[in-house]
Amino acid sequence: MSTGQSCQSTNVALVAILMGTKNGAAFLPDQLRSIADQTHENWFLIASDDGSADATRAVLARFAASQRQKCMVRGGPRLGARANFMSLAIDPTIQADYFAFSDQDDVWHRDKLRRALVWLASVPNDVPALYGGRTELITVDGKPCGMSPLFVRRPTFRNALVQSLAGGNTMVFNRAAKTLLETAAVSDVAVHDWWLYQLISAAGGAIHYDPQPMLQYRQHPDNLFGSNLGWRARLDRIRMMLDGGFRAWNEVNVSALQGIPAHLIAPENRVVLRLFVEARNSSFIRRLMLLQRCGVYRQTLGGNAGVYLATLMNLI
Repeated sequence: MSTGQSCQSTNVALVAILMGTKNGAAFLPDQLRSIADQTHENWFLIASDDGSADATRAVLARFAASQRQKCMVRGGPRLGARANFMSLAIDPTIQADYFAFSDQDDVWHRDKLRRALVWLASVPNDVPALYGGRTELITVDGKPCGMSPLFVRRPTFRNALVQSLAGGNTMVFNRAAKTLLETAAVSDVAVHDWWLYQLISAAGGAIHYDPQPMLQYRQHPDNLFGSNLGWRARLDRIRMMLDGGFRAWNEVNVSALQGIPAHLIAPENRVVLRLFVEARNSSFIRRLMLLQRCGVYRQTLGGNAGVYLATLMNLI
């Protein structure tokens, strides 16, 4: 672990809120209000609008006019939510001490930023650090409907290779993590939040999963991903695996990891990646042996069973 000093007091640290929007006018006011109500007040908002045809830009403009903090809107790449968020994450012109992803339809707890910064400020400045966590789930009309799964196993690269741990809407990361994203310069990834977890863990960075939910995650058909709760979600994941979707995602992720400069991945994680890649392209018995050697795991017993089932069927 580096001995570099941690960032300045969390009270004065500047946070860039990176928001992706598209046709979000119906729920955007609630999210913007929760941002304005943050106990940590030193932030600015940059929204990348991916071609809204509703009043999203007007809502953002009214919010900007009402705030003393700086609020900017720019056009997104119009290649979907993943590319929209990645365009913000790897943009070197966006400068701050810390960076927080924001969806357009959630509701943040008032202490969300402050709580994340308290942990992030404990990490040396030159160590890439990522905060994420659990969420409260709400219906379209804002009624509580449960919580996302609680994960208890340690966040590592071995986990990140086969599982996205925390939603992007919970993620806050430091300047060193942003520099790592810019240096890797990868925009074609399976999912933007999964890529952050993979890249920062691969580099040997610090990762914290907060079991205390700090936002309300709205569940509706327009969500890129839902809560992952219930039998329907499990069946959807099984169907995706059988259709080759899990293998296709892994193909994209592995290609991205192999395409970045080797020095960005810690030596022990380069070994893990090599074994994982070899396992995906080996015969049946060797595939199982190599998967066990590289030590990948998901956070739950059922999830691990799914990984081995995918391995048996050559769908990893």
